[in-house]
Amino acid sequence: MVYNCTMSTTEKPVRQSVSLPPRLARRVRTIAKSQQTSTNRVLVELIETGIESKEAEKNKFFELADKLSTSSDPVERKRIKEALARMTFGE
Repeated sequence: MVYNCTMSTTEKPVRQSVSLPPRLARRVRTIAKSQQTSTNRVLVELIETGIESKEAEKNKFFELADKLSTSSDPVERKRIKEALARMTFGE
């Protein structure tokens, strides 16, 4: 078992079964081989990175929403609305 600094050694790991599409499984194995680590470690790191990314995106959204509510400049408000729309609906 390999632990990284974000996982407390007192926490008991939970076994979780995940089915991956073959193409994605090959990519995970390739990454693991190039980093000389296990596929499990690669999956854990990818999941942690994904969760952190989603949290950062959520924080950015709320930061922009707060700026929108406090801004009185029409040009700035329009820019913020466009940014929020892109975050919500995509390009």
